Amino acid sequence: MKFSTLTEQLLGLGTGRWALHHRAVQRAREGAEIVFLSIGEPRIYTPKPIVDTAVESLRAGRTRYAIGRGEPHLLEVLADRYSKRSGRAVGTDQVTFFPGSHTALYALCQTLLEAGDHIMVPEPFYAAYEGIIRASRAELDLVQLRPDTHFHLQVEDLEAALRPESKVLLLNNPHNPTGSVLAPEVVREVADFCARHDLWLISDEAYEHHIYDGEFLSPFDISDHAARTAVIASVSKSHAMTGWRCGWAVGSPELIKHLVAVSEAMMFGAQPFLQDATAFALTHEFEELDHMIADYGRRSRLVAAALDGSEVVSCHMPEAGIFVMVDLRATGLTGEEFASRLLEEKDVATMPGESFGPSAAGHIRLSLTATDQSIETGCRRIVELAEEIAG
Repeated sequence: MKFSTLTEQLLGLGTGRWALHHRAVQRAREGAEIVFLSIGEPRIYTPKPIVDTAVESLRAGRTRYAIGRGEPHLLEVLADRYSKRSGRAVGTDQVTFFPGSHTALYALCQTLLEAGDHIMVPEPFYAAYEGIIRASRAELDLVQLRPDTHFHLQVEDLEAALRPESKVLLLNNPHNPTGSVLAPEVVREVADFCARHDLWLISDEAYEHHIYDGEFLSPFDISDHAARTAVIASVSKSHAMTGWRCGWAVGSPELIKHLVAVSEAMMFGAQPFLQDATAFALTHEFEELDHMIADYGRRSRLVAAALDGSEVVSCHMPEAGIFVMVDLRATGLTGEEFASRLLEEKDVATMPGESFGPSAAGHIRLSLTATDQSIETGCRRIVELAEEIAG
């Protein structure tokens, strides 16, 4: 019995990147007291009114087949949301619901790419990107995000990475895992680059509402570039709804028409009660979520203070998101080597920078969703190990 060559290419591109975290989980099950700084999972629960809306929807019988592209009320909410943000009319024919932005990106890659095409991806990148893209049988062309520019994308690097086969640029702004935010003028330059070279621009905006230092601009909101831009987003991180798997895509009517054709081959509709809860979440304010995002910014400063004074360890201060990249290159170890020793010798779980791409070599990623105590303890042990190694 044989498997497809595609599955052979995908092995290790999903959970394989989380091997060190899984080791930490296993050690914790065996009784070790592990400080977890590896997972980006909001610590607060989904706000109760959102949960109540889903429960009420369930009890009201909203459990039948849904409309393939999304329930009408949610599509109206999304269209209104992007109309207000962009300052121009966005119709319901320009949005479609997906079970999370991960699924939306998968469908977009199937819609825009095929064997022989190339997609430009700034790296380090969200760990799931590679598997999603490989499933379309397209090729990745990595665009380096340099530590010396705090992982901010440079348009000249896009020009250098461009190939005749390039068809799509995948932009993640605000950026995971580095927390960098592109200045509006840079977003315009990136959009102009895509227009010059006739590229589709997929804009992953999962952390749009997690900015604590900077200003957000989406290429979709620039009218001259909206037709070539596809936005993906979700309520996973913004509303502490990671397990709900509720996301969407936004683009031109023609793009969405083709995208829905792919989504209907994958699945025909998603749970109506979850869409009702998503619509409610997007049309109400929640004080606890505002506090959650403010806490991320405060904890990033906590990391910086905990590492301050070390001549071996430093951090790249994030401008958004829920992670901090810590620079350990002065130890002479790779991020993988350091993170492994940190777990075994100091009982601290982090993510090696290499899990996200070669430009993050010699770094580890820390999660700001951990408690203040965990962050302080983990950072103290990071410094201890780094200085022991450096001698």
